Amino acid sequence: MIEYLKGTLAELSPALAVVECHGVGYGVNISLNTFSAIQGKQEVKLWISESIREDAYQLWGFSTRAERELFLLLTSVSGIGAGTSRVILSSMTVSELAGVISEGNDKMLKSVKGIGPKAAQRIIVDLRDKIGTLGIEASSPASAQAPAVNKEVMDEAVAALTMLGFSPAPVHKAVVRILTDEPSAPVERVIKLALKML
Repeated sequence: MIEYLKGTLAELSPALAVVECHGVGYGVNISLNTFSAIQGKQEVKLWISESIREDAYQLWGFSTRAERELFLLLTSVSGIGAGTSRVILSSMTVSELAGVISEGNDKMLKSVKGIGPKAAQRIIVDLRDKIGTLGIEASSPASAQAPAVNKEVMDEAVAALTMLGFSPAPVHKAVVRILTDEPSAPVERVIKLALKML
């Protein structure tokens, strides 16, 4: 079993990192949180979860042990696969997700692409008690404590990106981050920057 990979970051995209260890390049599926954490680094350490099926052998990598533990918990829920778990972990930070589950906030979970009402309820029921044992500091999602940003530009950018097929939760998070960094950015710039992040 691979516990973690430590090596040179050979290639990086928002969904995949290639980590070279002793001449071997490992293709590792990653979340947007991990992508943000390792972007710009040469040497990385990713905590690994292996997925072995008849037709595929996949590695899922995380910048923190806590994110990997959450991933393993999510994939233990009936009907939630590795791909869906990655989408959930890309939509919120580890502490936000811990907060959403412990507060029973199914509305926030349902805003994640691919999560319906039943799946959201299952995640909350199955994981609410287990979240506490991980010792993750729970926080409310960004939407509940969003910094003061230009609401008009934010709403317009979120609406445009949602129409393009992106899930509302990660879109909202990306737009808030952009407007926090560049408060006077026009809608077009916010959308262009968000497209690079999503």
